[in-house]
This record gives sequence, structure tokens and C-alpha cells, in this order.
Amino acid sequence: MRLYNYLLVGCLSLLALPSHAETLKNLYQVREPVSGQSLEERTQATERALQTMVLRLTGDDKAFDHPGLAAVRKDPQQIISRYGYEAGPPEALRVDFDPASTDAALRKAGLPMWGKNRPAILVWWLNDNAEGSSLVGDGQASAAPLRTAAQHRGLPLRLPLADLNEQLVGTAKNLEGSDPAPLRGASERYGANALLAVHAAEADGQWQGKWRLWMGEQKEQGSVQAADPAALADAVMLAVSQRLAPRFVARPGAASNLLQVQGMNLARYAQLLRTLEPFGPRLKSVNGDKIVYQVNASPDQLRAQLSLVQLQELPAETAPAPVTPPVQPFTGLRFRW
Repeated sequence: MRLYNYLLVGCLSLLALPSHAETLKNLYQVREPVSGQSLEERTQATERALQTMVLRLTGDDKAFDHPGLAAVRKDPQQIISRYGYEAGPPEALRVDFDPASTDAALRKAGLPMWGKNRPAILVWWLNDNAEGSSLVGDGQASAAPLRTAAQHRGLPLRLPLADLNEQLVGTAKNLEGSDPAPLRGASERYGANALLAVHAAEADGQWQGKWRLWMGEQKEQGSVQAADPAALADAVMLAVSQRLAPRFVARPGAASNLLQVQGMNLARYAQLLRTLEPFGPRLKSVNGDKIVYQVNASPDQLRAQLSLVQLQELPAETAPAPVTPPVQPFTGLRFRW
């Protein structure tokens, strides 16, 4: 087993399989708008960046005020690796948080954490204003606020091409409807984990957005208001991240469960380890194409996390016919590729 693990670790960095989920880049980098480069402005922007970072990693808007983060709130520099200014517009302070120090601070405070591997979200976004209706497509200028907001809130974003066929699907009726079937049919080619439909409308100088989120059999919905399209996009992405986070965050002290995955090969080990990383996987056994890990996560969290790489759950194992010596059935969760 030791030789096997040694060879496995040596190959992990070289092998990976494509998956619907995405490993977020720049997860620990935050940009906050500023109106100048004074010390006071930088101090305030740094505090906002810290608040954004904590919310991005926990999905909990109360986590920033946790007593365990008092020292970090007082001196954010202890978990910051560097910062700099970007001309914009708008001008912004870019803060790079050190991943190891930031994670350690959150763990020490006993806060739950959401890992880098997150569900890819396909966003159907329709804007309505005095100039008419327009479906936001990949590559359009109107996509920039959505991409900025998604990055700010730690969400992998995908957008449709918004070609003629998709414009016929991305109507206000379909985006506000309770049946996702029309959108799902047009979304299959994008290979996302979740589907987000947003109908944004301007009235009396304010923007309002009605949103619906579907992931598997689960659905969420809500509405937000903001002064402009950029603020509206950020409000929608914040709401979505807070609804998704509880399904994926690793909670300190979570119950330990056994997980068996069938159909393994060398390339899939890398993908599985990356997917389970937030839950501290500990290898228990390898038998042919079956692998067993012990993980700190609830069954529902494991189901949500493994759905990101399209694993299918298997029924509980039944006891085999009486044999000598007796064989105990596997009692944990079982999945297969």
C-alpha cells in the first residue's frame, strides 16, 4: 500500500479528467472600489476586502463578526500577502490573501469553509429597460458586470452564446416560470452543474432582479433591488452563493462517514481527491477499482459534492449469503463513475 500511495501521489499532478465543476482561480484575491489612495481609504477598503473574503469562503454573512476572528479584524495584514491598486474605472484596491494563513484563521475560529471546487453555474440573464429587452450573451459588453460579480462572490460563471435560437428560449416568461424544462434543454451543451435564470428590469431609476436557481432536484428563488446593473449583479450572486454554500461547506467537528467509490482508475483518483479535499479525506482501502475514504461530511453534503463530478449513488450493500468466514456488508455511502 505504501508503494501504491507513493506512485499515486507522484501522478496526481499530471492527470485530471474534465468535469462540470470548476476549480476557482483567484479565489483568494479580492478587488474593492476606492475613491483614492489615502491611508484611510486603503484601511476601509482592506476591511471590506476581508469581509468579502470571509463571506466568500464561508457563505455566512455573520461569520465576519465571529469572536474568533477578532485578531484578524484588528490586523488583516497578518493574512494578506500583497496588495496593489488598479486604475479601472473604477479604481480598485486589489488584495491578495495568503491561502494557508486565511484558511488557518478560519479553522482556528471554528468556521465552516467552502473549498475551491464549486458548481459551474449557467446564467440566463435578461435585461429589460427603456431601450428594450436583451439576453446577455458570452462575449457581450453587458456580460462584464456579471463576470465581475461572480468572481467577487466566488462563483464559477458560464453564459450562453445568446444566438437567435437561445434568444427565443431566454424570454421573461421562461426565466420567471417555475418549469426549467425549456431552459434546461437549451443549456445541455454548456455542461454546467446549476442553472440560474434572472429577469432584470429597470423602473424609476432602480433595477430589480427576479432570480431562480435549479441544481439537480433542488430549487431556490428570490428577488433583489439595486441602483445599477453592476450592483444588481453583485446582489444576485451574493444571494446565490449564500443559498449554495450550506450544501458544500466543510464544518469543523462534522460527523465522520465512510465513502466507497467504484469504477476508479488512475486519472479519476486526482479528480476524486480534488472534489473531496474540503472534507479531509483519509484513505482507508483500495481493492481493484474500489476505493474507500473516511470523510468529515454529512451524507447530504457528500451527495451534493459528488454530484459536481457526475458520480451516481448506489443502493446500500446487502449482506451476502452465509460464508466462512462471515463477510460484513459495507455500511457507508456508495457511488460509482
